[in-house]
Amino acid sequence: MQDTTQSASIKEAFPWLNERPSGDCAAFNCPPERVPALMLSLRDEHGYKSLADLTAVDWGLEASPRFSVFYQLYSQERNEYLRIVADCTSCVEPAVPTVTHLWKGANWLEREVYDMFGIDFAGHPNLCRILMWDEYPHHPMRKDFPLAGIEAPLPGEDVIREEILDGQTQVAPMAGGPFVASCGHTMSKAEPRAKDQSWSEKKPKL
Repeated sequence: MQDTTQSASIKEAFPWLNERPSGDCAAFNCPPERVPALMLSLRDEHGYKSLADLTAVDWGLEASPRFSVFYQLYSQERNEYLRIVADCTSCVEPAVPTVTHLWKGANWLEREVYDMFGIDFAGHPNLCRILMWDEYPHHPMRKDFPLAGIEAPLPGEDVIREEILDGQTQVAPMAGGPFVASCGHTMSKAEPRAKDQSWSEKKPKL
């Protein structure tokens, strides 16, 4: 349940924040340009020392704003979480400021969001892909990305991953996820497999 006392305390300290519905902890919307200053104050003056998570949501092609970045903060002293959400003002070039100068752990989290959603973090010291290869042209967690992935040119031979399948070495699918684990097998055989792609089709599409 959301702590009303916590919400009132945050609202009193930052009256310009807009409260948002939440079933587990206090949550507020913050303009993206005010994120760094807010996070600094929450960390140093209000006890939210830990950035527990940083992720994003694509609300869909018709939504405005389309992209939101979620910051999950934690106060160890009070055993208390706080969620801050920043809506990206642009649906075409979504961006928010980095918080890597406040939490070193934000480095990889922001890179993952950049990789999967295509959201830019202004001021990030090394904003490059962390899961897909550098030349991959898509962002797999966007709502317009198909479940089975999109085929794209593979990287150089020196970085193409290989796997053993049915006793033979095969190039691993690299069209991008999300992938779906097969059912009805032991865990050792339930490796993620992309569904309905050129390398797995039993017959061509009509």
